[in-house]
Amino acid sequence: MLDTIFGGIFDTDASAAIRLPDFLLCLACALVLGAILAFAYMFRARYTKSFVVTLALLPAAVCVVIMMVNGNVGTGVAVAGAFSLVRFRSVPGTAKEIGVLFLAMGAGLLAGIGYLGYAFLFTVVMCAVLILYGSVSLGAKKNAARYKSLRITIPEDLDYTDVFEDIFREYTTSCELTCVKSTNMGSMFRLTYDVVLRDPTKEKELIDRIRQRNGNLEITVSKQEAAEAQLL
Repeated sequence: MLDTIFGGIFDTDASAAIRLPDFLLCLACALVLGAILAFAYMFRARYTKSFVVTLALLPAAVCVVIMMVNGNVGTGVAVAGAFSLVRFRSVPGTAKEIGVLFLAMGAGLLAGIGYLGYAFLFTVVMCAVLILYGSVSLGAKKNAARYKSLRITIPEDLDYTDVFEDIFREYTTSCELTCVKSTNMGSMFRLTYDVVLRDPTKEKELIDRIRQRNGNLEITVSKQEAAEAQLL
């Protein structure tokens, strides 16, 4: 009876059918692998519930797809074409999120082709490495306090070309004007600089010098961030 319910109507003698116990075993293993990956990703990281749930379910979804292909080249091509039509409408993810998604797909692939031992070994090793790299802050920028973004508001009659050049030469090792924006109905300009401070303890002194030059208008100092659209 079970063979009739879970058998494919297009199955032939040339195609091997997947037995129900094997299917459930691979699916359960894939769900466990997804849970392990999700908990490893949550370790000392900011995350959203929707991403964690997706990460936990992704290995199972990939596992089922691979099991259904089951060596059939025609089905594999059809599945690849169907997945190529899927387009994600969300904002671009970070490099870490994309990397973890690839790990989840790899674990699901191993489970789907029946290598459950290798799937668990791969998942455990990669999760351990992920947690280790997160603990030692691998890739963290050294002297991060020196890298700042300055947003300075100046009146429209002040030439911004080199108005702060002497100040930046004294307090920074490098300075780049990245954005110029008119504001307040065109009566002011807002300048954005990416700077590297010589001495982070003199940040307030730098701001006081700039205030004297820009007429005590608004000045914003923030942490220098990489562009969100880039995988850095």
